[in-house]
Amino acid sequence: MAEKVAELQRLPYRLREPFLTSPEVALFRVLHQMVGDRYLICPKVALNDVFYIVRPNENVHFFNKIFRKHVDFLLCDPQTLTPAFGVEIVKPVTKTETRAADQFMEELFTSAGLPLVHVPSTDKYEIADVMSLFQLALTRIGESVSLRVRRTSDSVPLCPVCGKMMVLRVRRDGVTGDKKYYGCMDNPRCPGVIPIE
Repeated sequence: MAEKVAELQRLPYRLREPFLTSPEVALFRVLHQMVGDRYLICPKVALNDVFYIVRPNENVHFFNKIFRKHVDFLLCDPQTLTPAFGVEIVKPVTKTETRAADQFMEELFTSAGLPLVHVPSTDKYEIADVMSLFQLALTRIGESVSLRVRRTSDSVPLCPVCGKMMVLRVRRDGVTGDKKYYGCMDNPRCPGVIPIE
């Protein structure tokens, strides 16, 4: 037991203080007053816990865009824990200027049909001001909030033999050219194949 305690003391980890910055704390308190029990407020949620990449082996370069990045607050339905709103604190910019990171976050949430609320960074927030930003986010997202339709072309097929996820593969053929197909991720142990026409 003493050895385990000594080992834990040697680890180079410390509690991060503060967990939330002063603008984040101020916004959290206003969000809590504003939404009450209607939403569960989750701070600092990793983007790769909220979103997944369709056909990941074909879209590897998109992984770094969300890896080790988070949304400041995620508001979820308290019963189902389904995400309802993202809330991001942004640095003030001019009307003609948009930060690339803020633009990407907007595109990411919009493409998934999830409203993202951009809140300018400050140490004090008013409920009415934040409420108007939520309304603006809902207006921007439009009808896509309620759709959340997953196209079948966006999904990776499951192996017809073992049920595991399949990956895109290319059969090299010098005579007829390269042919793409989905092969089981457990290949060569599993022979599952789905041809792509």
